[in-house]
Amino acid sequence: MISEPFKETCVRFVKQSISNLAGIITDTVVLWICSHLIFNGYAAENILSPFISFECANFVNFLVVSRFVFKDRIKGLGFRPLMKRFLAYNASYTATFFLKMVLLLQIQFITKLDVVWCNLIALAITGIINFILNDKVIFKNRKKQEQNVK
Repeated sequence: MISEPFKETCVRFVKQSISNLAGIITDTVVLWICSHLIFNGYAAENILSPFISFECANFVNFLVVSRFVFKDRIKGLGFRPLMKRFLAYNASYTATFFLKMVLLLQIQFITKLDVVWCNLIALAITGIINFILNDKVIFKNRKKQEQNVK
């Protein structure tokens, strides 16, 4: 029999995967605009463009994930605690951004695919890592922890 916390985690993973589509779309569109219409040259197209697209997607993802996936864990929080979570969220996504960049560049070097396709592959891999960080660290259920202490 599957435990209730496991089912809840699976549902959250599916919700985050679906909600990350907003970030993936944002990331892909901004990356395409930057790499094909604004910037020219290897560094601008393959390093600066993904960085800009990542930050735009990061903000969109936080809004969607905090309001759709983990809303029950942040309900009733004021502005300051929400901003602390955003800073933690941004830090964890920035760390995985560097992993995404390494993956993106390696995939592009090996496959010679367009940067947009390499980015999508790297996003899929780092998406799993980001979910684990969100569920276990950033949006962990503090109420259940307090109940277990009593």
